[in-house]
Amino acid sequence: MGKSRLAEEFIRRSGLPSLFFTAAQQPLADQLESFIASAAASDLPDASLFEQATATSWDSLLVLLAQAVPQDAPSIVVIDELPYMIHQDPYLEGKLQYVFDRHFSRRPMLLILIGSDMSIMEAINQYDRPFYMRASEMVVNPLTVADVADKLDLPATEAVDAHLITGGMPMILDEWPTGATAREFLWTAVPDPTSALTVSGVRAMAAEFPPEAQPRTLLRAIGSGQRTYSSLSKASGGVPGSSVQRGLQILQEKRMVTAEVPLSVRPSKERRYHIADTHLRFWLSFIEPGLPQIDRARGDLVLRQIERSWTAWRGVAVEPLIRESLRRMDGLPEATGAIRGFWTRSNNPEIDIVGADREPVAKQVTMVGSIKWLENRPFDHHDLSELIVHRSKMPGADSSTPLYAVSRSGCGVEGVTHITPEHLVDVWR
Repeated sequence: MGKSRLAEEFIRRSGLPSLFFTAAQQPLADQLESFIASAAASDLPDASLFEQATATSWDSLLVLLAQAVPQDAPSIVVIDELPYMIHQDPYLEGKLQYVFDRHFSRRPMLLILIGSDMSIMEAINQYDRPFYMRASEMVVNPLTVADVADKLDLPATEAVDAHLITGGMPMILDEWPTGATAREFLWTAVPDPTSALTVSGVRAMAAEFPPEAQPRTLLRAIGSGQRTYSSLSKASGGVPGSSVQRGLQILQEKRMVTAEVPLSVRPSKERRYHIADTHLRFWLSFIEPGLPQIDRARGDLVLRQIERSWTAWRGVAVEPLIRESLRRMDGLPEATGAIRGFWTRSNNPEIDIVGADREPVAKQVTMVGSIKWLENRPFDHHDLSELIVHRSKMPGADSSTPLYAVSRSGCGVEGVTHITPEHLVDVWR
């Protein structure tokens, strides 16, 4: 379940008086009116105080809330989508701090603040902000690939596919039939304009950016496969470099995009960007471009595009998941403290997996490896020969550096440590 549903379930199980308010992207006056309506309809003992309330400011409404909650018994107040409220009232944090110190903290009341914008939510608790040290942070992460495997009763290979498509988002997984393959799910979900798979990306993009915002343009470009600064600048259509830099910074602050540099014993400026959420990457690659076809009942055209591009898309999309799984894995070469990839501007060499003692610049390379995520072709002698050649060009590696092969369909050679899909899923348990 997501953050909001998790809070709802917590309230239900507690049996305590509560208020659950969800802010919307609307003017301040409308937000205040919505809060009054939610508070008046709540089961707080003095909720009737809000029946005659007027929407003047958050100051007065929060003080009124402190009067409406039980004064000597536990209660729960949830404010969802707090970033929307802060956008409309930049002084809200200070007002919340004042009411918290003077009123809320003197009552046995649990205040839960929820927001999807990580940068804003993290900033609230920073030392230079009014609400500093008044809250404990909790990040609600998506379901892991092991969670997906268990929920859908899927083998490791299919669970990885499901995780790449859904990003571990419960609302999408709830529509995925138990035991269904990726193809079976997509053939049902993609043609449906109201499916969670289709609408989740629309909502996420609308919540974060105006339609023509520069970060949104960059996000689309990264989702389409542009990963370097120069290619993103070209895809932005002549936008000044400072605007591109600022857009990328915003995307990273929102945890929507991750930037990585090659891992080796030498520093590098060959930075690459990728979408952090695999579901959003899938949505930007296939669903968003296909929305016009889906809306006119031609989802079959989108499905054909997915079929044509699936193997190549999955081969790139699975790499971050594999690296994160390896970071969690026991039995890697001693001193391995970082896992990334290595590449040059010419992509010669380009190595999928590099283990080292530290990052971003290593003192010691502890392992190199290759990812072959294909349906019916195991890691073979050709792949091994290519990996050995690339290792010889890798700064910090030599002939004694251990070789690893992460393969979806097995390994047919000796001289490498083979990591299976089952290994990757099990490390998340």
